[in-house]
Amino acid sequence: MENKTLSAGAKALEVNLDALRYGSFAEIGAGQEVVRWFFRVGGAAGTIAKSISAYDMKVSDDIYGKASRYVCRERLEDMLELEYDLNIERLSEQRGDKTAFFAFADTVSARNYHGTNECHGWLGIRFQTEPHAAPSEIIIHVRMLDNENALQQEALGIIGVNLIYGAFHLSHNPDLLVKSLLDNLTTDRIEVDMVDLHGDAFIHVDNRVVSLRLVQLGLSDAAMFSADGKVLQPSEHLRKKNVLVERGRFRPVTHVNIDMLNAARKQFEAEDDSAPEETLSVMEITMHNLRKGDDDSVDIEDFISRADVLEAAGHTVMISDYPEYYRLATYLSRYTNRRIGLTMGAHSLVELFNDEYYTSLNGGILEGFGRLFKNNVKLYIYPYKDTQTDTLFKVDNLKVDAKQTYLYEYLKQGDHIEQINEFNEDYLQIFSPDVLKMITSNTKGWEELVPEVVAEKIKSQKLFGYSA
Repeated sequence: MENKTLSAGAKALEVNLDALRYGSFAEIGAGQEVVRWFFRVGGAAGTIAKSISAYDMKVSDDIYGKASRYVCRERLEDMLELEYDLNIERLSEQRGDKTAFFAFADTVSARNYHGTNECHGWLGIRFQTEPHAAPSEIIIHVRMLDNENALQQEALGIIGVNLIYGAFHLSHNPDLLVKSLLDNLTTDRIEVDMVDLHGDAFIHVDNRVVSLRLVQLGLSDAAMFSADGKVLQPSEHLRKKNVLVERGRFRPVTHVNIDMLNAARKQFEAEDDSAPEETLSVMEITMHNLRKGDDDSVDIEDFISRADVLEAAGHTVMISDYPEYYRLATYLSRYTNRRIGLTMGAHSLVELFNDEYYTSLNGGILEGFGRLFKNNVKLYIYPYKDTQTDTLFKVDNLKVDAKQTYLYEYLKQGDHIEQINEFNEDYLQIFSPDVLKMITSNTKGWEELVPEVVAEKIKSQKLFGYSA
C-alpha cells in the first residue's frame, strides 16, 4: 500500500489525540502560526498546557533573559529550556507518570512591511520519548523564501507541525525525520540549512551525516559543521567574516591540501588590517565529489572518513551542491559583505576556463565569471608541477583555452587571480588518489604524505579501508 504524506492538519490532530503528549508552545515573530494548527483541528486541550507569544523586547527579556539578537539560536535555546523546565516543575507531580512532556519554540523574522529584512527563523522542540525520560532536542534553522508575509506565516506553521510530528513519530529514523520537514511544502518556499539532533533519542546519530542528508535531499544547497563535528548555521557562522574556501575531495587530506590553505590564508590576511579571528577558512566538498555514481547515492562510510580526517586537521567543513564556483561565491556573499577568497590548484584554474561549464548560462563563460567576481572575490592559485617535464606551472605561465586568453589576461591584470608565493615545493609531488591507493594496499610510506594527526586518525579508526 502506498504511503501518503499526511496533511499538516492530519498531523496536528494525531498529536492532539495522543494522550501521551502534553506541553507548551512559545512563538516570537510571524504570529502563533504553529500552535494555531493544533487549536484549529480540535482536541487541543489534551495537548496544550500553555501558548505564549512574547513580542515586546522588554517582555521577552524579562521572561527569557537578555539577548544580543532576538532571532538566533541562543534565544531559541533559552526559550526551550525555560518552557520545558516550567512544564516539569508545574506538572510532573500531577501527571508525570503518564505524560511525555515537551516544549516547542520558535523565534522568527518574517517579511517586514518594506520587505527589507532577512526572512529566517529558528525552530526547536525539547521532548521526552516516554514519561520520566531525559529530554531530547531538535533544533532547525529555516530561510523563508515566499515574497508575502502571509505566505511565510503559512509555511512556518506547516514546518513547525512537521517538526513536532517528526519528533514524536520519526525520531527513530533521522533520515525520514529530516525528509518529512518539507512535507506539504517545496524548496521554493522554505529552505532548511541546519538540523541539530541531540539527547537520548539521538545518542547514535552523527549530525554530520544529517547535514549531508539536508543537501542530498535538496532541503538546502549547503550545510556546515565545525572541526569538533557540531553543526553550524551558515548565516551566523559566516556573518561579518572574511571567508577563504578550499574545494577538494580530501580522500584523504594531505600535506598539499593543508599547505594550500595555509599559504593562501597568509596572503589573504595580509591584504587588509583585519585580525586573524575575522577570517574563517573552510574545507568544502561538493555533492558531485561524494556521489558514488549516476544514482545520487552516497557512500556514508567514505563521507565519514573524509569528515573525520578534516576534523583531525582542525578545519570547518562545508558540504555544497554547487559544482560551479560562481554559485559557491554567490552563496557565500549572501551571508557576508566582506572579502571572499577561493583557493585552488593551477590545474583547476585551467579547467575553470572551459566553456562546457557555462552552457546553462545565457551569457556563457562571460556571465559565469561576472557572477564569480561580482562580490569582492579573489582566486588564490597553488602551483602545479608536471611530473613528466618537471615544469612548475604558475599563474604567469599557465595555458588556458586559446579563445579565453584575453579574458585570462584581463582577470590577471584586474587582480582577480593571484599566485600563491610561499609554498612547499616538496609537497607538489603528493596526489590524494596515490595516497589513497597506498593506504588501501597497505603500502608503506603513506604516513609521510599526510599530517601526523591525520595518519593517526586513519590508523586508529581504520579509515579509507586501512588495515594494520
